[in-house]
Amino acid sequence: TAPVRLARELHRLGAGAGIALRPATPLEAVADVLGEFDLLLLMTVEPGFGGQSFIESMLPKIRRARELVGARGLDLRVQVDGGITTQTIERAAEAGADVFVAGSAVYRADDALAAICELREAASSHRHDTCRGR
Repeated sequence: TAPVRLARELHRLGAGAGIALRPATPLEAVADVLGEFDLLLLMTVEPGFGGQSFIESMLPKIRRARELVGARGLDLRVQVDGGITTQTIERAAEAGADVFVAGSAVYRADDALAAICELREAASSHRHDTCRGR
């Protein structure tokens, strides 16, 4: 498939490769090729604009992704993007995410550095150190 060919070319050039899934795209759509990638991005909002609310029904998908990565022994990060706040980052981390995109929570904060520190603290108790060498 085109994403796999691109991932292989990126790796040949020394870069990492990721694949993203919209909320409605099932994890099974990429399950067989996850080993080709370094990162699985699960969108936790519909792509398009910032400030949306985290889709709570994505938590089981994050859990399934983490379980799949662990069961296959993959060196793969599970990233989430959309609606990340100090409350949702904790739930996403607990479900298995280990990389977080927090746009509005940082850029709309009065103190961006403090917001980042709060997000890190909220996520830190649920770390998933399954990615070797990172």
